[in-house]
Amino acid sequence: MSTPKESEQELRPAESAVDYDAVEDLLGDRAVGRETHSNAEAFEIRPDEVQEVLTLLKREAGFDHLSCLTAQEYEDRYESIYHLRKYDDPTQEVGVIVPTPRDEPVHESAEPVYRTADWHEREAYDLVGTEFEGHPDLRRILLPETWVGHPLSKDYDKEQPQVVTLEEHKNPLAEDHRNRESDTMMLNIGPHHPATHGVLHLKTVLDGEQVVDVDPDVGYLHRCEEQMAQNGHYRHEIMPYPDRWDYSSHYPNEHAYARAVEDLADIEVPEYAKVLRTMTSEFGRILGHMLAVGTFCLDIYGDFTAIFMYSMMERDRVFDICEDLAGARMMPNYFRVGGVAWDLPEPREDWIEKVRNYLDGLPGRLEELHDLISGNEILQERTVNVGIIDPEVAKQYGCTGPVARASGIDYDIRRDDPYGYYPELDWNVVTRDAGDNYARTLARLEEVEESARIIEQCADLLEDWPEDERTIQSNVPRTLKPPDGKETYKTVEASKGELGIYMRSDGTAKPARFKIRSPDYHNLHALPEMAEGEYVADLVAALGSLDIVLGSVDR
Repeated sequence: MSTPKESEQELRPAESAVDYDAVEDLLGDRAVGRETHSNAEAFEIRPDEVQEVLTLLKREAGFDHLSCLTAQEYEDRYESIYHLRKYDDPTQEVGVIVPTPRDEPVHESAEPVYRTADWHEREAYDLVGTEFEGHPDLRRILLPETWVGHPLSKDYDKEQPQVVTLEEHKNPLAEDHRNRESDTMMLNIGPHHPATHGVLHLKTVLDGEQVVDVDPDVGYLHRCEEQMAQNGHYRHEIMPYPDRWDYSSHYPNEHAYARAVEDLADIEVPEYAKVLRTMTSEFGRILGHMLAVGTFCLDIYGDFTAIFMYSMMERDRVFDICEDLAGARMMPNYFRVGGVAWDLPEPREDWIEKVRNYLDGLPGRLEELHDLISGNEILQERTVNVGIIDPEVAKQYGCTGPVARASGIDYDIRRDDPYGYYPELDWNVVTRDAGDNYARTLARLEEVEESARIIEQCADLLEDWPEDERTIQSNVPRTLKPPDGKETYKTVEASKGELGIYMRSDGTAKPARFKIRSPDYHNLHALPEMAEGEYVADLVAALGSLDIVLGSVDR
């Protein structure tokens, strides 16, 4: 059984300590160009040297985390940017740019170096049209295989009718799917099944009741979020979209977009607004974790009355507080570029008292949840030493958040790449060692306790803040136009893990490229590692322990 450990709260430097000249020397003549992005330096390499360069950066320079891959098309070329970081210190980051000609957008796959590149590159192929030599399974991932064209490419015909043939919906147990030489059976789980937590399809191969192979089939909830953001103005039209990614926790999504656009446009956020942002982000974390715990226990032993309803009641208490502040429960749209929409509701003393009353009762309610969960023999049978993912495997898949921290990976963007008001507050990063379903569940409950500590400190600060210094927004131009050619990649710690935004400006009021790094997407990719060799029921438990939201997976 896993044991908790709290990481010492030692904030790492906000500025990256990477010696980019040393990185350039390491790459030698493999680096054919160098660019300065807002978040890090980036090196341009040849299309046929991707694996060699990434192997060098991973083994020799320690960049063991492929955080994101951004593919995009320019007027004269295609380009892939591999955003590399270190799990030990995410402020140490570097970009690897792979340009390819427009008539042949092909370069080496990074999958042999970073396992997580599998899904990264499939998405880049699907939406942009870049092809990857040596990829083990290069096919569409968000759109049907019969889709014609690549929606984020410049020559995509939006008016062309798209027909999904009946071949896509034929009976998977038809004669041509049977293997007469094997006793295995293919079983479709989802996409319309409560255990898949949304419209997720698991193509599962069974040997008896044991899982031989599982292939998550995503994309059923793909809503072109990146394309919609590229069609919106920075100032007001993009901010409503993030609430709809991970719609279980909302506020950290808004924080991710705000952090990226403010870096792109060099906007400073008032200290008072940082406190409001930090507090609401932690309310969002509680919302996400309570939904995760409640639905997971519902999956495990069908307890709707107690644990599920207790967790829903906890979410409802938070919704009541946040509704008074933001004016909405599910889609608050509270953040603004340069700050937040408005200050605390009046009378502010009453609202702060409501927050304190909530926090005073939270420890007792968490204790009740622990009584129902932690010592529950049925839950322990279904979760302890089940769905294990080892730390190095988790890193290979780019896992972050409670999924990674429950495997002993001490990685939290709030501490390691500080933003908001987090550096000024006293709190701990909770990690566990077992890496199983049980550890992930307890890690989330313990993180709720840390979120409460942060919220309490924020409430104290807001109460005592001088009235004439309560600035909720900086002075942002009515029409925001970041400098042409500026690029950035910024992340926050959402309830599911590392949520990142890449943006490139072309000097207009709309981003030329907008890329979302979803933590759910990468955590889900690791499901086969947790489920293969387990029973079907354990596959359901492992999936529930990942706490995915399909709005974030599919975007």
